Amino acid sequence: MKNTEQFIGKRVLVVGLAKSGMAAAGLLHRLGAEVIVNDARPLEGNEEAATLQALGIEVIGGGHPSDLLERGFDIIVKNPGIPYSNSLITQALERGLRIWTEVELAGLISEASIIAITGSNGKTTTTTLLYHMLNIGKKKPLIAGNIGTVACTVAEKAKNDEVMVLEASSFQLAGTENFKPHIAIFTNLYDAHLDYHGSTTEYLDAKLQVARNQTAEDFLIYNNDQEIVRSSVETMHAQKIPFSTEGKVVEGISADEEWIYWLGEPFISTKEIKLPGRHNLENILAATAAAILTGCKKTAIENVLSSFTGVRHRMQFVREFNGRTIYNDSKATNTLATKSAISSFKQPVILIAGGLERGHSFEELRPHMNNIRTVVAIGETAERFTEFAKSCGVEQSLLATTMEDAVKVAYESSSEDDVILLSPSCASWDQYPSFEIRGDQFIHAVMKL
Repeated sequence: MKNTEQFIGKRVLVVGLAKSGMAAAGLLHRLGAEVIVNDARPLEGNEEAATLQALGIEVIGGGHPSDLLERGFDIIVKNPGIPYSNSLITQALERGLRIWTEVELAGLISEASIIAITGSNGKTTTTTLLYHMLNIGKKKPLIAGNIGTVACTVAEKAKNDEVMVLEASSFQLAGTENFKPHIAIFTNLYDAHLDYHGSTTEYLDAKLQVARNQTAEDFLIYNNDQEIVRSSVETMHAQKIPFSTEGKVVEGISADEEWIYWLGEPFISTKEIKLPGRHNLENILAATAAAILTGCKKTAIENVLSSFTGVRHRMQFVREFNGRTIYNDSKATNTLATKSAISSFKQPVILIAGGLERGHSFEELRPHMNNIRTVVAIGETAERFTEFAKSCGVEQSLLATTMEDAVKVAYESSSEDDVILLSPSCASWDQYPSFEIRGDQFIHAVMKL
């Protein structure tokens, strides 16, 4: 761990607990800072607060006192999920206080080189692919961020011969100041989290924090097929490595029907790839480029591409059964994700979709519904989704009340060589506490077939 003395005697306010707040407060306390924690939840029954109090850390619960900032702080470290519209954060901004997330702490103390992956979609798949490539390539990878352990916790123990593979959200990056990964990956940009950031401009600005502090010694891998990404990285100082699925890119990595090309030369046959979908090909290109730049041998990369079938709940291959291929894409909680999923297949698809009613339109799916043979709709949006499917000319639209019923109906409606795909296009909270539990129920129902 490096830069361990810079926090000695500093007064730091940690706002919000959960995993990141707990990790940041504990780390700063060990580094000699005077830490005060403020959490909106009451202290009564708050086990996290009790744990910190046992360490001698002051915890203020039950809201954000209006005079809290009068105590004088050098730095505020906030939970990434707390928006900048929060009254306490607004006050801090007006006072010109430095407001970080724990990712900034991770960057300051990590002895390990950092590869940071951000973007609207594909972060988790890219992070996972890269981690496996580096692991097989014996590069001693550590996985952190949204996908795993809190980044500053991993950074505290990281060694200089290791590599931290960090999935970084816009919420986390917005709270960085000096964060500088050696390799940054920008997968893509679509309108998302605008309720948090306020505008696409602010959202993009947060994403670009992944590369702003990079120098000519660093690398920026980015989506060359998206003009908004391509133009936004022009002013960055890192060595730029574009990736493209739309044609050969001599100065980067690209793919066509037959090959993945590195610097314009054939590198790996696309026949090696197990993971379906053009959007996943983008993730594969980004991860492969980072693996090459980290010194991974081609055999390690090929090993992963020929065996990796997807992150759990994200276009996850479940099994083949009586000629049907079954995929779990429960993480698809919006139409963009479902569009990518159904576009991945050329054979007929039996689609299980529906969930929480938020009033959002399904129209983005219309151009991609030609390949859907049957829709089995569940949840609050079930009837609206079946009506939409009928308007798209889908042969058959059916309703189901439970996931087990949906899987049974989907199987009975399918034929050999069909794909059965759970890709809900809706959040899970009408029937399930999380998309993970929804996906697990789907897998359980498939296995009962």
